[in-house]
Order: sequence, then structure tokens, then C-alpha cells
Amino acid sequence: MRHGISGNKFGRNQTLRKATVRDLAKAIFNHQRIRTTRAKAAEARKLIDKLITMGKENTLAAKRRAFAILCDHALVSTLFNTIAPRFNSRHGGYTRIIKFAVNRPGDNAEMVLLELTEKGPEATAETTETVKAAENPKEAKAAKVGKVAKKAKGEAEDATIVEAKPAEKKAKPVKKAKA
Repeated sequence: MRHGISGNKFGRNQTLRKATVRDLAKAIFNHQRIRTTRAKAAEARKLIDKLITMGKENTLAAKRRAFAILCDHALVSTLFNTIAPRFNSRHGGYTRIIKFAVNRPGDNAEMVLLELTEKGPEATAETTETVKAAENPKEAKAAKVGKVAKKAKGEAEDATIVEAKPAEKKAKPVKKAKA
């Protein structure tokens, strides 16, 4: 019996399970929002909250403990310099889990968005578009086409969606045969 044993195994051994949770935490700190299953989000949330608490300490020992988990100097620097200061006024609740209306088609797994509650300037623009797109696949395709078109034209962000034009094929240079 599993009395008092917390955590989810994910059908993996210990090292692969730790790697999965660590990679989810890295993705959260890089992108501030990820789409994953409910079970993985619940496990990753525990580690993310501990890492942000370490970031709020802002000591050399805390940086070394965070590096031992994340194994990336740039990510630890981002955590301590930009992410953790956003949460100085909070005493927990650094992440939120938002459930999707539909499950994953292949295995019917319950899909969720795992995101930081305090968003940085780069994440706020795409927040509503991603949540809406996740609930309706047709709108997701339209939003993606609009983003591609904006990037292609180099326009600033506005509310209009422009359809993307197909890329023109470049002619390959013809090699001349040696005579």
C-alpha cells in the first residue's frame, strides 16, 4: 500500500521522473506558460514554487541550490533577477492551472495550461489569444495565421488579423558542368 507516499510516478523511473519535472520547470521559466497534462502540471507546480521561493531569498546558497536543480546558469540568473522579484509581495500561489475544455485526442488525457500568476511584459500580449485558441481549434488556426502575417510584414501589434501569403519559391542556382 502507498500510505503517505506523495507524488505521481508517470510510469517512469526516478531519474526520468525528476528530469521530466525539471524540464517542465525550465519551460515555465523560459516561456511563462506551458500546455501539459494535469498530473504533470501538479507535480511541476511543487518544484516551481520551491524555486521561486529560493529566488526570493537571493543568496549565493540559494542560487547554488537552484543551479543544482536547473543546471543552467542563464536560467538561474533569469529566475533570481527577473522572475522572483515579481513575487515579492506574494507568500505562495506563484502558479495557476487552467483546464482546457477538451481533452487530448490521442489518449483522452486532461490538458491544462500551467502558468505564472505574475506575468512579465512579454507574456501579457499573448495570454488571451492562447487561452481562446486552446478552447476552439478553428480560432487557433486563424490566430496562428494572423501572427505569421504580422511577423512577415513587420507590423506592430494591432487588433487586425491579416492572412499570410504563401512564401515564394527561390530558384536554385544552376551548376555549370566542367568541360
